[in-house]
Amino acid sequence: MGKIILIIDDERELVGSIADYLRQAGYRPIGVYDGASALDRVAEDRPDLVILDLGLPDIDGLDVARAIRDRGDIPIIMLTARAQEIDRIVGLEIGADDYIAKPFSPRELVLRVQAVLRRLAGPGPEAPVRISDLVIDLTGREVTRAGKPVELTPTEFDLLAFLVRRPNRVFTRMQLLREVQGYTTPALMRNVDNHIMNLRRKIEPDPATPQLIKTVYGVGYKLVVPKGGADAD
Repeated sequence: MGKIILIIDDERELVGSIADYLRQAGYRPIGVYDGASALDRVAEDRPDLVILDLGLPDIDGLDVARAIRDRGDIPIIMLTARAQEIDRIVGLEIGADDYIAKPFSPRELVLRVQAVLRRLAGPGPEAPVRISDLVIDLTGREVTRAGKPVELTPTEFDLLAFLVRRPNRVFTRMQLLREVQGYTTPALMRNVDNHIMNLRRKIEPDPATPQLIKTVYGVGYKLVVPKGGADAD
């Protein structure tokens, strides 16, 4: 059976169209039209991925996203007709793995679903990597800092894992977007900055003066391994 994709949007025709495309791609779509029903289905069906519209009739989509995040590490792709920058930033901060503005092509949405799920499947077993007091379990998709768990969204982990596997190398925003999301769209390159900001807040001792993930001005970012290097446990 295909992976379960929960579609949450009050536009019934759009939900039906998305569901048809997902079904053709081999997924099992479930459509709901309000936030309360969505949270019930998340608990009941344990979807592999959620497609969430921010403009729901009963509960704000951002609150639904927070509630889904509280219930587990389910990847979320947000849909929105909102144009404000703050909505996009907040959506990423609470753990959205991707963000697409209406109107959009259902085919493009399916490609994004495939890209997110492909990233989550990950490679074969790898030894955990230790950098100072930070331990990244690349296979188990877990991070600890000074022995305490660090909660990362799937996209944040993928970005960190990509940089950890290629220390001291500089990557442009476009390269990072392609590697962690599977496609490139210039309008979404600022998403990388938001994910980097969130990562620094979670893994850097002082996010205002980052020591691990450095900005290379005019180019992009790199992960700097301190003197002594990174160790594979």
